[in-house]
Amino acid sequence: MAETLPIIDSRLPGLLEQSPEELRLWLAERNQPAMRAKQIRRWIIEGRAELFEAMSDLPRGLREQLTQAFVPLSTRVEKHQAAQDDTHKLLLRLDDGGMIECVLIQEPPRRTACISTQVGCGMGCVFCASGLNGVARNLTAAEILEQLIRLRNLTPAGERLSHIVVMGMGEPLANLDNLIQALEVAGDKNGLGIGARHITISTVGLPVKIRRLAELGKQYHLAVSLHAPNDPLRSKIVPTNDQTGIPAILAAADEFYDKTGRQVTYEYVLLGGLNDSPREAKELAKLLQRRKALVNLIPFNNVEGLPYERPSTAAQTEFVTILRNAGMSVKIRKRKGSEIDAACGQLRRQVEAASAPT
Repeated sequence: MAETLPIIDSRLPGLLEQSPEELRLWLAERNQPAMRAKQIRRWIIEGRAELFEAMSDLPRGLREQLTQAFVPLSTRVEKHQAAQDDTHKLLLRLDDGGMIECVLIQEPPRRTACISTQVGCGMGCVFCASGLNGVARNLTAAEILEQLIRLRNLTPAGERLSHIVVMGMGEPLANLDNLIQALEVAGDKNGLGIGARHITISTVGLPVKIRRLAELGKQYHLAVSLHAPNDPLRSKIVPTNDQTGIPAILAAADEFYDKTGRQVTYEYVLLGGLNDSPREAKELAKLLQRRKALVNLIPFNNVEGLPYERPSTAAQTEFVTILRNAGMSVKIRKRKGSEIDAACGQLRRQVEAASAPT
């Protein structure tokens, strides 16, 4: 089913765009104690408050001042879709009119948030709807955090998000500073309480940024979107590969493993007739077999406007068999939210196309 929610055009800045220090200064100018800043942020991040009026332990006058100056959440729900398997997708409109997508995947006791880091994407992966129109800008730390809050607010009262996968729109490592700032709040015991080991950051493979992520000393899980076992084929699928190359990406991923001890996942979208043959499977096994790695196979889901097809069941089975016979650890990603086009970028394109002038 699909539900369209009303848009609230506030034209006021989001409160989470204010740093704690900026908020304390704003409060001080109104003769309010600094501890109110923590109270207000707790109401939004932990208390699910989407209106200042709901913050019952704040003085009424302060609530009125906050309402005149800010909105609790700057993003607005443009569209909310829910699938029969309890997967939810939100299309969020940003202050500048840009739109992003985020998804809540529920398989109790796991409740996983899939979030975006950019408006669009500049990596140009040929099978991905997110990058068809390029990248507009990076998201702020608050815009990243707000996706988690809005998805958490869809869960039953008293429940929480258990995992985060940064696999939505955009290249996460191209916006690493803002992403890490948002994940710090998400991981705080007074925030969303999601430990680093429950957070996966996916990248198309930016060696310098992978090394920087490793140097942070966090226990985040790294997923590298490989999609091909050799450079010529990968450059057809992932155009930015011309600037890096598989050897440099693997070397950076090896360094990440050495510094963090965290197994690296290699994501591989199976495109029918392009990268799903036994030859590619054998080459992939040879490429990764001496590494402590997990191969996550993702059968392509058809996207309107793209010329690629989902591989046959037989091709998928043979690919998996070859990898496992070579001693590789393999899993096939389940298809969730199929009737709502849960893969990122598709809903945004639909809404933009519907609103475009004819």
